[in-house]
Amino acid sequence: MSTQDGFTPEQHDPGTTDGLDPSFVFDFAAYDDLADPHQRWSTWLSVEPLCRGPEPRPDWLVTSQGAIDTDLGVLKTGKEADVFLLERADPHEPEHAVVMAAKRYRGEEHRSFHRSTAYTEGRRMRNTRDARALSRKSAFGRSVAAGQWAWAEWQALVRLHRLGAPVPYPVQIDGTEILMEWVTVDGETAPRLAQTRPDPELLASYYDQLRDTLVLLVQQGVVHGDLSPYNILAAGERLVVIDLPQVVDLVANPAGMDFLLRDCTNVCGWFRSRGLAVDEQELFGELMAHAF
Repeated sequence: MSTQDGFTPEQHDPGTTDGLDPSFVFDFAAYDDLADPHQRWSTWLSVEPLCRGPEPRPDWLVTSQGAIDTDLGVLKTGKEADVFLLERADPHEPEHAVVMAAKRYRGEEHRSFHRSTAYTEGRRMRNTRDARALSRKSAFGRSVAAGQWAWAEWQALVRLHRLGAPVPYPVQIDGTEILMEWVTVDGETAPRLAQTRPDPELLASYYDQLRDTLVLLVQQGVVHGDLSPYNILAAGERLVVIDLPQVVDLVANPAGMDFLLRDCTNVCGWFRSRGLAVDEQELFGELMAHAF
């Protein structure tokens, strides 16, 4: 016997999916509540699309809504921000877990910004209220400052990654926290260039990579602004440039040329100390030829 809608009583049995349109049938998995204070649910889907990393996205990226973020401890402390290691993993897909670097700019009660205002010359504030708060150095202004530097670094990471520059992949930004690729060598954090003692052949390769990176930047009209062997990672045979909140416009910033020359001086001084015959004025001249 059929019912009025054409299905048999057996097909209406709530304990079976027989006879149902497959498009209305889906699997689901239950997730336990989080009790560990060092854990949170993944924030990937809670941030705006423009606050997520550029496409194509790497295979290691975890985008599951059921993923859990677990703080693994401090990787590096700084004057304005600290970097933590953070694991993102779905409990039902543990083989896809990934460890990332989480850079968190400090709250106003613990913050002491030492970035010179010279870095922000030529930048536009998103609204006049924020600009007034910054100038008054109020509590709200200090909060704006943290967001300003975090957003500036995020924009620089996304822009330079899209250009093919050797920077960590930017995963997402959420307020004053930036998640990015953890750059490693054999499972450990890659050392800073200043900590390395490369052989002559690798040293020359490092310099060529760095010069090419600087050329790419000036062709786009920007300068790192604080480049040194302490914010360049040596990931095996390749270099990765980090710490980018102070990136400046070469033309719009009145001190753009000075920042570029300082970057050249810092890196050339280190390479000379390791035995490579390089000259900052020569590098600066080469970069200027690419800039205009």
